[in-house]
Amino acid sequence: MGKEICPGLVISAFKGGSGKTILSLGLTATLAKKGIKIAPFKKGPDYIDAKWLGFASGTDCYNLDPYLMDKKIICASYLAHIKGADIAIVEGNRGLYDGVDELGSCSTAELAKLLKLPVILVIDCTKITRTVAALVLGCKLFDPDVKICGCVLNQVARLRHESIVTKTVERYTDIKVLGALPRLKQDPLPMRHLGVLPCEEHPKAKEVLDVISTLVSEHTDIDALINSASIDPKLTWPLDKPSLYPVAQDGYLKRVKIGVFRDAAFQFYYPENFEALKAQGAELYFLNALNVDDISFLDALYIGGGFPETQADRLIERQKLFDAIKKFADKGRPIYAECGGLMFLGKKISFKGIDYDMVGIFPWTFSVGRKPQGHGYTILEVERDSGFYKKGDIIRGHEFHYSKPIDLEEQESKDIVFTCKVKRGHGFNGKLEGALYKNVFATYTHIHALSKPCWAKRFVELAFRIRENLLNL
Repeated sequence: MGKEICPGLVISAFKGGSGKTILSLGLTATLAKKGIKIAPFKKGPDYIDAKWLGFASGTDCYNLDPYLMDKKIICASYLAHIKGADIAIVEGNRGLYDGVDELGSCSTAELAKLLKLPVILVIDCTKITRTVAALVLGCKLFDPDVKICGCVLNQVARLRHESIVTKTVERYTDIKVLGALPRLKQDPLPMRHLGVLPCEEHPKAKEVLDVISTLVSEHTDIDALINSASIDPKLTWPLDKPSLYPVAQDGYLKRVKIGVFRDAAFQFYYPENFEALKAQGAELYFLNALNVDDISFLDALYIGGGFPETQADRLIERQKLFDAIKKFADKGRPIYAECGGLMFLGKKISFKGIDYDMVGIFPWTFSVGRKPQGHGYTILEVERDSGFYKKGDIIRGHEFHYSKPIDLEEQESKDIVFTCKVKRGHGFNGKLEGALYKNVFATYTHIHALSKPCWAKRFVELAFRIRENLLNL
């Protein structure tokens, strides 16, 4: 079991919300139970679906993003992370041909063509029968270079409904229907702001996974889905160097200790970011912000995105940690905070009519509303140096936040500055990004280490340099 290069497939749909995640999760969980090693991937800048896929497979799920990464990096990441697996499952995002422009740039279809992987279409059959065949045929003819090798029906009302759609699709398109998932009274994956409820917060994540696995295994042809996966023998390592990540210089091979808050409040991290930090010589310590107090042994902190607002009633009890973080920051220790981490370092979080005191490094209250304030890819231009970025750098990332600072004009200290200009996206207010206090960098933008290789290198170098300076005082 396990190969240097294994067969793979892409699971896509006509649109978002069609059932891609249900099929991807169910197939992954079913195969994992059989002892089959899966290499799961999520197309696009998604954390929550990726964490569910990782939970189902028992391994990390990696992101493949044609907007954030160039083609060589995508191929290299794919090849690096399928090593030893039996099958690769790539969950697409949005509709098959949906991209950032009218040409479908960065779409799931373009990713499938790049990796030369076949596509399974998941079709929401709510209030539709024969027209499904027209839609499937349209997808097939729209770009003949995209290999659609089968489809799975979803939201099927009854046997007659399934029969009509199946016969019509197979008659007019020559594409096989490989399963039909029934309409359920209750969605096994409940939704919340930002999407599906994260597996870290779901009280019955294992039971939910079992339900989805049973649903998919009973209503699809698992063997046919597996047999749809294929290998491109011409797909070879595209980079000159054998590693995805820059190798640490000798001067920084002395371990620096970076603490990572990973818990119910802070969950949004790319595993590639961890790998990039480790490649630079970092030793990562995964901590729970809801119960840890001592961070004095660390050289730096990395606080990712997540849902501090849903855990705010527990976070406000962490005054010892708040004091420790402020002391850590005042010493000049590096802290990198994204989205939820940014909110956590503010003065307050206002959620559902209640204000919760937070760490207070930045003087702003972050109000969580009902509508997204920023949603999509971002481009930031760095206008002021920090330990993480240099003036003139361009940062490409993504944001998805319902919060905004409601008192942005309040800057209690001249030491707090904004380092970036928003070229695309929203950030703090459509203009400002990259708040900096000493060596604390806080932003709404999530970055991917394979999109910005200098991030990990500079993070580790900064942590090492500050540690050495403090030791020599």
